Amino acid sequence: MSDSLGHLIGRAGLVEWRVRTLVAERRAGDPAPDDAFRGLYLSDEAIDQLLDAGADAPVPVAAEAIAELDRAAGPDVRLLRLARSATLTDLDVELLLLAAMPDLDPRFERFYGYLNDDVTRRRASIGLALQLAGASLLSAPARGRLDPSRPLVRHGLIVVEDPERPLLGRGLRVPDRVVAHLLGDDTPDAALAGVLGDGDGYPSPLSHQLAGALARGVRLVHLRERLLGSGVATGAAALAEAGTGAVVLDLSRLVATPEPHAVVRLAVREAVLRGAGLVAGPVEQLAQAHPDIVRWLTESGVPVLLAGVATWDPQWSSTNPLTVEAPVFTVGDRLALWAQQLDAADADAGLDPAALAGHLALGPAQVRRAIEAAGIAASLRDGVITADDLRRGVRAQNAAGLERLARRIEPEVGWDDLVVTPNVRRALTDLTARARHRDTVLAEWRMRRGGGRGRGVTALFAGDSGTGKTLSAEVIAGDLGLDLYTVNLATVVDKYVGETEKNLERIFAEAGGVNAVLFFDEADAIFGKRSDVKDAHDRYANIESAYLLQRLETFDGLAVLATNLRANIDEAFTRRLDAIIDFPAPTEELRRALWQHCLAEPLPLADDIDLDFLAAAFELAGGNIRSAATTAAYLAAADGTPVTMRLIVVAVEQEYRKLGRLVLEREFGRFYASL
Repeated sequence: MSDSLGHLIGRAGLVEWRVRTLVAERRAGDPAPDDAFRGLYLSDEAIDQLLDAGADAPVPVAAEAIAELDRAAGPDVRLLRLARSATLTDLDVELLLLAAMPDLDPRFERFYGYLNDDVTRRRASIGLALQLAGASLLSAPARGRLDPSRPLVRHGLIVVEDPERPLLGRGLRVPDRVVAHLLGDDTPDAALAGVLGDGDGYPSPLSHQLAGALARGVRLVHLRERLLGSGVATGAAALAEAGTGAVVLDLSRLVATPEPHAVVRLAVREAVLRGAGLVAGPVEQLAQAHPDIVRWLTESGVPVLLAGVATWDPQWSSTNPLTVEAPVFTVGDRLALWAQQLDAADADAGLDPAALAGHLALGPAQVRRAIEAAGIAASLRDGVITADDLRRGVRAQNAAGLERLARRIEPEVGWDDLVVTPNVRRALTDLTARARHRDTVLAEWRMRRGGGRGRGVTALFAGDSGTGKTLSAEVIAGDLGLDLYTVNLATVVDKYVGETEKNLERIFAEAGGVNAVLFFDEADAIFGKRSDVKDAHDRYANIESAYLLQRLETFDGLAVLATNLRANIDEAFTRRLDAIIDFPAPTEELRRALWQHCLAEPLPLADDIDLDFLAAAFELAGGNIRSAATTAAYLAAADGTPVTMRLIVVAVEQEYRKLGRLVLEREFGRFYASL
């Protein structure tokens, strides 16, 4: 038997002694103690007794026995720990135990029914509980212990029922979760299952400082974070160092629940039961939807650490918080985190976290979930986590919010699939290296200071349609282990003033919390040049461009803008870009390489394929070559034959007509007659 359970049984025995004492007193003056219908009616004798007796005297409490029992049990038993955590008085503890007795011993239902003089009321009323606790029914301080502003009711340890009754006749009930905790069960309330976050902490110098502040009595902390989850991880580590646990609350999921007020009260009660603090974020989402809940949280009485990207708003609370900047994990921090988690998993010994995930902005909880997702994917084979599994696990941590605004593409191509000039390839690898090492250069070496600029990487891909801009973005995303999100301009551009900016802000805000490459195709439609103001349309178009200029500077992710007309991009945008890569039309040598790449196994080919002729005769971009090869494959599948040179020429002729180009005999040469 545990110390907590033994102590609880001992205290329950003392309560039973008090109940027996009060029952004996009632029976001594009861005119009909053996009446089988007691509590269902009032006899004349009972009325006379009530008229003569007046208010019942308090039942004597064995204070010395209670103190001796508490000393023998020690300070770590659950009832006493709960008393310290919730700042309960001795009377509060007595009232809590008295209210819980029917849930601990079914005999007390009948005891309380008898003492309430109503067999249907099998829980202690306020008046009965005060009597059994040795308090006067006329004592305002004693009655006030069950006020909604006092710990017992405020923390949800006791529920006062029957509000329509007079105060002393109202019933007291202890929630099942509180009784279960006193009996040794640490399973949270089922209503919290969907909103409790990961309690993975990450120790740092800041968490150590916060632990000291919490020990000195600080009860409200605001952790402003740049990396999603860093504030929560720091807060959880601070509470652990302070010697308490942490109840982590995901506020983004809380605001989506049907009854957020009730759920947040359960979370605070869980923190009180565990003697823990509450870590919650992102606070700005809760403040926007339910500012009253934020204010209630800050006044709940438990240590509350709120994390979020927004600056603290004084309207959120009448209490001034301790405001600190959550640390941004360095590359070394992240590599240590990945190495620690991978050591505990069944991972391939050759995995290199630095190459795979050192550049990814993931917090401790996200790293753990990514490795868990990779392990699940690896279970399809031998269970050993590979690099592909790890990339898949990382992508699984991206929220789905961005998919409502952009099309998600899971990269399926690599550098071997990219046929571009050496200059373009070198520029693309440099851009990839910039994205991979930006934290080292910008955060650790501090090469971008001041001005509120973000740590993002932004590039412009300029070139004719089909020259490989989108494919290059997909290759970069694949190399970095990221998803590619293509922004749909139809979801962005709006005819109403100000709506386009709002749509773009939603995209940038969602992308800031996602490890992905954000791809704006036909970017000149929204990143175009500003013009002279001749009417209101010009004025608002310039405002839109000015907003984009500012937003690009504060973006922390990886964004690629693609345009067919570089001259249409405003010069102010180009100054803010980290790289501008021009994609020229392919030369004859590149066209041959493109044809060879598109006409490769497992595609069945005839022996008459002339790649040199295709490259020299048809000046097509890579996208058009890929389209022609696909058309030839469909024609071959329909004929039930391999792809022949004639079918490829027919496909090229169809591509020419799509482009609006003339089909000339001098270009098609000897194959012109077969069209």
